[in-house]
Amino acid sequence: MNAIVVTQPGGPEVLQLQPRPVPEPAAHQVVIKVQAAGINRPDVLLRQGKYGGAGNVTGLVPGLEIAGVVEQVGAGVTRWQPGEAVCALLAEGGYAEYAAVDARHCLPVPAGWSMPEAATLPETVFTVWHNVFERGQLRPGETLLVHGGSSGIGTTAIQLGRLLGAAVYATAGTDDKCSACEALGAVKCFNYKSEDFEAKLRQLGGADVVLDMVGGDYTAKNLNLLKDDGRLVFINAMRGARAEFNALEVMRRRLTITGSTLRPRSADFKAALAAAVEQHVWPLLAGKQFRPVVYREFALAEAAQAHRLLDSSEHIGKLVLRVP
Repeated sequence: MNAIVVTQPGGPEVLQLQPRPVPEPAAHQVVIKVQAAGINRPDVLLRQGKYGGAGNVTGLVPGLEIAGVVEQVGAGVTRWQPGEAVCALLAEGGYAEYAAVDARHCLPVPAGWSMPEAATLPETVFTVWHNVFERGQLRPGETLLVHGGSSGIGTTAIQLGRLLGAAVYATAGTDDKCSACEALGAVKCFNYKSEDFEAKLRQLGGADVVLDMVGGDYTAKNLNLLKDDGRLVFINAMRGARAEFNALEVMRRRLTITGSTLRPRSADFKAALAAAVEQHVWPLLAGKQFRPVVYREFALAEAAQAHRLLDSSEHIGKLVLRVP
């Protein structure tokens, strides 16, 4: 089969199409004939050799989420049969024509969704569900602030927050991106280049939960705009992992600071998360109450070009590799 391989840590040019053996399913795995693969920020960190716990990335096949058709099933697999359409979460290996996946990390392609649309779901939906609703404990009637609202994670968080009863605000870097966030259901999206999101959201009463992928100097601002008993949830730190804040204010206002990264978690944890997502989120997808936001599709061999676009942050929503 063909696969995209990281030939060495570096820029998009290190992603090269190479032949690889078709994987065989181990016990409790399925092999999926991939039709589409989602592209995510952690793929960039893997490509650069900066993803925590990834080790030596030379020779690694990136790709954390796919959609396709079950080709083979391993021993002990009872839910899936060859020919069934699924989307799945992986730790790596998605940028390829075939991928072996823990059968528990697969979910059915939602009715009416195309394969490229379904490939945008696992990494983003699993991440948002765990961080916003499990760790962040967002409840109906509360207020959520989503930084990076026009990203794949952001567009997912805006929609799920709104559908599950929260008032959602967002930040983005252009007026067009802000308009896109508001079209998806954000009450207001602040252009962080021209607006003081901290001051404006505090005037509006603050937020109960902040989903942050920025870090750095945003940390103190996020804590300042949280309501008492508010929760700040980190999923990245694109502007720096270190920050200063007033610990006494955290204590006085009973704030919670938490965060997570999905890739290193155990297979059992991801299986439990998949079950929760299927129970709570999948019913929203059948009627497309939640809308897929696919900005552009690329051929598998164009992975480097897709990563250049991702690095530019010019897109809104998700980028997808279409696999022959």
